[in-house]
Amino acid sequence: MKHTISALVANRAGVLADMALAFKKYALNIQSISCGETEKPEVSRMVICLEAPDEAMAEITAAVAAMDFVIQVDDLARKEFVDRELVLIKVQRTSAGLSQLMQILEVFRASVVGMGEASLTVELSGDSERVEGLIKMLAPFGILSMARTGKIALKRGDE
Repeated sequence: MKHTISALVANRAGVLADMALAFKKYALNIQSISCGETEKPEVSRMVICLEAPDEAMAEITAAVAAMDFVIQVDDLARKEFVDRELVLIKVQRTSAGLSQLMQILEVFRASVVGMGEASLTVELSGDSERVEGLIKMLAPFGILSMARTGKIALKRGDE
């Protein structure tokens, strides 16, 4: 099952490495991890995405919650949440395919953030399905390079 873990942690050196080590101890592969300051500079939100059985998730969630730098931890898989990912894609561009390429970008509401003689760099923010959809549509043009942030997520509503 896919899981999205959201953890509020102390914003200090070594926290990210210690968190990754905890997942390694349980032989769990992290698919993406993102971490950044919250509204409080001394606190960071870490969002970790992975696939794992529910039993393993119960164990790792308890282990993470017991770490001295963890303030709060939630497995969002069982909750309503909103998530986003940012992707930058450099794609080959030709005069013949430029019109079609621009139509695809318009449909996905992606932005052109850089242009060279033979390439176009685009930016898209959205849920993972939207990001995957754009990648699939741009693949035939020739993706030259790509950078993805991984997911960030928050619980929906007033929780």
